[in-house]
Amino acid sequence: MTQDTQDPIHEDRVWSDEHWTARVIKNEDDDGWAVAMFLDGQTEPALVGPWTMGRNKKDPKPLDTSAFNTLVKTAKEVIRRSEQQRFAELNKNVSITVGGQRIRVELAIVPDEEGATATLRALNEFDEELALVSAPPNFKLNANSAEAWVVSGFEKPRS
Repeated sequence: MTQDTQDPIHEDRVWSDEHWTARVIKNEDDDGWAVAMFLDGQTEPALVGPWTMGRNKKDPKPLDTSAFNTLVKTAKEVIRRSEQQRFAELNKNVSITVGGQRIRVELAIVPDEEGATATLRALNEFDEELALVSAPPNFKLNANSAEAWVVSGFEKPRS
């Protein structure tokens, strides 16, 4: 492996390859076990889920290649869904008709610890940009606010 990546670990309670590490941990909610999946470089797990007990009903079942691959796939899916949800929260669009013209209005919010920013954009039916202005990040985009913005001549909305 290169200097940037760790050597693989294949132990009963810790398993890592390439970018992921699975770590079997004591389940704090009951007497069982859980597995936490970490993406390299992240301090918080991408996924924590229940883990199977071993044959003695006391110790956890050892990790193996098949289980690890399934856990990686599941963790990637959790991250993908989380990213999709976050994108949907930050990007809205609505289509309206003003003066017989179909217009799609898009609101894109860029989160920032120092203060979020937002842009409002209007596109015609051919996806040609009609306007692009900054907007307050708390701007509520709906059919009424979109129509009011278009009718105003695409004036910058106020907070």
